[in-house]
Amino acid sequence: MNAAAPLAGRRFVVSAGPTFEDIDPVRYIGNRSSGKMGFAIAAAAARAGADVALVAGPVHLATPEGVRRVDVRSAVQLRDAVLAALPADAYIGAAAVADWTPRAAAPHKLKKRDGEDTLTLELVRTPDVLADVASHATLRPRLVAGFAAETEQLDANARAKLERKRVDLVAANLVGTPGTGFESDDNALVVFARDGSTLTLGPAPKRALAEALVQLIAERLA
Repeated sequence: MNAAAPLAGRRFVVSAGPTFEDIDPVRYIGNRSSGKMGFAIAAAAARAGADVALVAGPVHLATPEGVRRVDVRSAVQLRDAVLAALPADAYIGAAAVADWTPRAAAPHKLKKRDGEDTLTLELVRTPDVLADVASHATLRPRLVAGFAAETEQLDANARAKLERKRVDLVAANLVGTPGTGFESDDNALVVFARDGSTLTLGPAPKRALAEALVQLIAERLA
């Protein structure tokens, strides 16, 4: 392995940020993901010598140096862009993809009407991008890593995601930990691997966590 560029010759695909699932032309279902962790991972992989494609949901972040960026909005668009960017040596699914989307977006703004106190939306499941990549018959990367933002039972939920999605690594964080997580520049992760090993990272700036995670992936690819 080249110590200066341990990922030279490797191709990475990284997804980052939220997805917005449109309800009507002015409203959507989304989440609080800032994209900072995924962008930091893409930047760290590029600094390590990898050829990096970054699929970004709607965020206001500058494209990391040396990274090719594809902007998307919805879960379907993100899935399609990720698959189009393959094959790759590694896929890091740091995007917080919405689990549900309206069956059909209204063509016009949904107005409040007198006497109506509730609104019913029919939601359907979005594509499971991480599982689709991990189970792809021909395009599965050598290493597939996902993220899990949990509010409870971090270990149990992360290990269950690791097995259910058939991925190689899951980096999990506990939502609500002061000073970390969504919208913050810092985070704390526990990385779970299919071989049963775990690695605790942080609390630390997301850039430092990204460097450590990319180093771990480089070692596993080597």
